Amino acid sequence: MKLHLSAPSETLIKSTVKITGSKSESNRLLLLQALFPSIKIDNLSNSDDAEVMQKGLQISNGVVDIHHAGTAMRFLTAYFASQENKEVTLTGSKRMTERPIKVLVEALRSLGAEISYLKDEGYPPIAIKGKKLTQHKVSLPADISSQYISALLLIAPSLENGIELELVGKITSVPYIKMTLGLLSQIGVASSFQGNTIKVSSKKTVEPTIQVVESDWSSASYFYSIVALCDIGTEISLSAYNKNSLQGDSVLKEIYKDFGVETSFKGHEVLLKKIAAPNNATFNLDLANAPDIAQTIAVTCLGLGVGCHMTGLHTLKIKETDRLEALKTELTKLGASISVTDKTLTLEPSKEIKKEIAIDTYNDHRMAMAFAPLALKTTLFVNDAEVVSKSYPDFWEDMKKLKFKVQTV
Repeated sequence: MKLHLSAPSETLIKSTVKITGSKSESNRLLLLQALFPSIKIDNLSNSDDAEVMQKGLQISNGVVDIHHAGTAMRFLTAYFASQENKEVTLTGSKRMTERPIKVLVEALRSLGAEISYLKDEGYPPIAIKGKKLTQHKVSLPADISSQYISALLLIAPSLENGIELELVGKITSVPYIKMTLGLLSQIGVASSFQGNTIKVSSKKTVEPTIQVVESDWSSASYFYSIVALCDIGTEISLSAYNKNSLQGDSVLKEIYKDFGVETSFKGHEVLLKKIAAPNNATFNLDLANAPDIAQTIAVTCLGLGVGCHMTGLHTLKIKETDRLEALKTELTKLGASISVTDKTLTLEPSKEIKKEIAIDTYNDHRMAMAFAPLALKTTLFVNDAEVVSKSYPDFWEDMKKLKFKVQTV
């Protein structure tokens, strides 16, 4: 599906949007619910990833195909490894077979898991023969994707001795680790995170509980970008969000202050209001704790004509696509002057944005959504726009509600 995007006729927007539950929280809670069926979940994400996770958890034997869902690949690897009498093959899309899984497999093997590679060493597809894991001490490099770490922490309460996990080196993506520990705490699982050691206790049963999933802050990022690129006075209200969020991407509310966007809370609604122009010509940002919002910020800066230098982006190389190279390619097509390394992105301030450029999305939901707000400053096409269903299936409908002109080509 190819879409053509152009601006609303009025760029002073006043609107309300309800966003689906966080993909990150949903996937964690689905795994915990599989281990402890007394857990009920409200406001579950309607994303492809959450659906894949639900389907995967229902399989006991045979092939589990998780398509593009990287989180599901990591979480289900740990889940099936710890489930006695379950025997599965985990596979996915071509890109998924290029995304490394070795670090997690090695860690699970050190706990006693039985996992083998079916093609290339270190990559899916993998065969898993579930068994009771009795070892409890394990170590991982600290600078890897937090999903490997969270996968181990999530199965920990179901193991008879819990887990003691040592992270070797400088820890990145701390908020995602804290989100996992926060959700464990909400269902009554004891844990500690001191220095580089995380301990999670074993728990036989969980009291019946209803867990309400907060909406996704990374999905909110596209509306922050829209407000930043709109006229002063623009207001968009989003729900359902918590002021004290477990999600690392909630740092948006601080970052976008510099772009003139004010954030205020009323219950579970968050109000974004454009109150000023950007306060700098160039912005320096360390996104080690929130790399998923890098694409949105880069596009916001291009739209505002300001520059940015972003660091801490090393995990973007192994996402749905190599997001840094993809960003460089697409922003360059629009006329931007941009350079990337394996962990940084630098965008020079520029005043002109080319028109009618077709943005490629690389099977990456965030590429499609991050570039959409740019329709406020130019007209553009988005190729394979249906990719948004991975995390936010209603995205294009919500853009139409804001009076953006979204036309299928």
